[in-house]
Amino acid sequence: MTFKYSVTLPISGGNKLSRFKDWAEQHVPAVRYSLPPQTPIKTETMTVRLASLEERQHLLQAFARSSQM
Repeated sequence: MTFKYSVTLPISGGNKLSRFKDWAEQHVPAVRYSLPPQTPIKTETMTVRLASLEERQHLLQAFARSSQM
């Protein structure tokens, strides 16, 4: 599967990948995404790769509605 689109989200602290996966399961379960293999604790953003432009919009709308991650 090709993930042509990306979005960079503000997320700080440890366990970014597992926290994003938990959030995505609750808020955007139908969105297909790819995460980096790891992220440094010191970074305050994370780039998520997405399969389509519609899924990118859906994820951004869900993220705007949700202030938790």
